[in-house]
Amino acid sequence: MKRGARWYALCQADNMAAQHTFAATARAFADLVDAVPVDRLSGPGLGDWTLRDLIGHTVSAGLAGVAEVLEKPATAEDITTPEGYYALAKTIDPAIYEAAVASSTADAREWGARLGLRPGAAARKFTELAVAAVAAADPEALITTAAGGMRLAHWLPTRTFELVVHSLDIATAAGVRADLPVDAIADSAALAARVAAVTGDGQAVLLALTGRRELTAGFSVI
Repeated sequence: MKRGARWYALCQADNMAAQHTFAATARAFADLVDAVPVDRLSGPGLGDWTLRDLIGHTVSAGLAGVAEVLEKPATAEDITTPEGYYALAKTIDPAIYEAAVASSTADAREWGARLGLRPGAAARKFTELAVAAVAAADPEALITTAAGGMRLAHWLPTRTFELVVHSLDIATAAGVRADLPVDAIADSAALAARVAAVTGDGQAVLLALTGRRELTAGFSVI
């Protein structure tokens, strides 16, 4: 195999790996929601969100939003990496960011209500729809995301990241275990580190991860 063909094959394998990791993480999320006690749904979730709100946000951002974005082709690649997607939030007008946060809260509550009396069953339905849509898509397809045009293979890790981080939030709030794929946790931790690197916090995060310095209270890479 020639060097160019070999490189292309490796890139294709990496891109397809993103699809497989997303699918496994989505199904692990659905299993987690199945395990959430119903009497905990109206209790604390994350910040001002109830646990139901938190699950609703995760379904919206990590699952339902995937199928929607796949139906919106883009003509240009504006963001070329997963970390670039999150880094953009630190460069936009603060007023626009605050409006996006407020919209996210309203969306979380709307989706939380839509999950009904059996959130686990609803989450499972959206999981299978998202997984099927991703499996049928070309990883090199250009799609229109909230940050602009991206390759599916570069945007999909951000959805896996959402599912992983919020699954951990949900598990903590519900008092249950999140049994997430090891590669999904590894990929998400690596993505968080890359976001820190491109936004100027890479050294601080590396020093913290190696036990040399503590991060400031409330620090977040996103």
